[in-house]
Amino acid sequence: MSLVNKLAPKFTAGAVINGEEIVDDFSLDQYIGKNEVIFFFYPKDFTFVCPTEILAFQEKLAEFEKRGVKVVGCSTDTEESHFAWLNTPKNQGGIQGVTYPIVADVSKTIATNFGVLDGEYDYDEQGNLVFEGAGIAYRGTFLIDKEGIVRHEYINFFPLGRNIEDTLRIVDAWQYHEKHGEVCPANWKEGEDAMTASFDGVKEYLSTH
Repeated sequence: MSLVNKLAPKFTAGAVINGEEIVDDFSLDQYIGKNEVIFFFYPKDFTFVCPTEILAFQEKLAEFEKRGVKVVGCSTDTEESHFAWLNTPKNQGGIQGVTYPIVADVSKTIATNFGVLDGEYDYDEQGNLVFEGAGIAYRGTFLIDKEGIVRHEYINFFPLGRNIEDTLRIVDAWQYHEKHGEVCPANWKEGEDAMTASFDGVKEYLSTH
């Protein structure tokens, strides 16, 4: 089930902030009323595609911050694993230098509530609780507005790295809509024409593009 236009699931969990401090009570509630949030999931620490995405978000962090948007990552690894990876140099497969928060979803409840966990619990024929699936998060990305409502989501399977530039484009489109009330057509980028949400607006836009 999509979370779009619904309140983002709430949580309090351990996290590493500023790449160097472990906290046990991190929550997205701290941003309500102040910031939009890009909240993204990745499968595992110390893997392959994941560091390319995490570092790509860091490379664009100033662009997100310029727009008043907070970036927060999350996986089902422990905060100690996050801490170790954050303190491993890039040339050794680490993500040293990343400063935005990385949440530890050890219980897998955050990934489950956001609909990105691969697998689920069930019972076998003997009544034993079993888990079927990988038990880690897909590459989910969520834009959460200042009121805590999800305005955009997309979810990739494990091998498919996401496009951080397009995540910025989505932020720009949402903020443009919020400011001007217009809607953003296919492939819209900041600085391009948008259109009014009406048949006349569509006709005018299509006649000039």
